[in-house]
Amino acid sequence: MRDIEVEVAGPVGDCAVIKVAGEIDVFTAPQLREHVLDLAAKGVVHIVADMGAVEFLDSTGLGVLVGGLKRLRMQEGSLALARTTDRIQRILRITGLSAVFPGNPSVAAAIEANPHWVRTLERKAGGVEEWCRQNSLS
Repeated sequence: MRDIEVEVAGPVGDCAVIKVAGEIDVFTAPQLREHVLDLAAKGVVHIVADMGAVEFLDSTGLGVLVGGLKRLRMQEGSLALARTTDRIQRILRITGLSAVFPGNPSVAAAIEANPHWVRTLERKAGGVEEWCRQNSLS
C-alpha cells in the first residue's frame, strides 16, 4: 500500500494545519480521511490543508475533501485548501468545487480568510504571521 505524508501543525484551540505530500488517490485517500476524522474527534474542527506538495488528486481524494468539509461543518467547523497546484485548481474548476474550495496562495492567506482562525491565533499564538513562522508554514 502506498502512503501519503501528512504532518499536522497545531492544534491551537480547535484549529490545525495538515501538510499533505504525495498522491491522493483511491489507495491513499483513506489515510487522509483518517487524519481529518481523528482531528475532528479531538475537537479540531477548523482545518487548513496545505496541498503544495500534492502531486495528484483523483475523484476519491476529492470525495475525501468534500466529505471532510461536510463533517467539519456539522461541528460548525471549516476546511480550506492552501497552495493548490494549477492541476488541482483546474480539477476544482471542472467539478464546480472552486467556489467551495477557493484557491489560497499560502497557508497564511487561508487562515486570514477565516475570522475564527484569526481570533484564535491572536489570542493563543501571537497572531497569524508569528504562528505560521513558528511552524514553518508558507
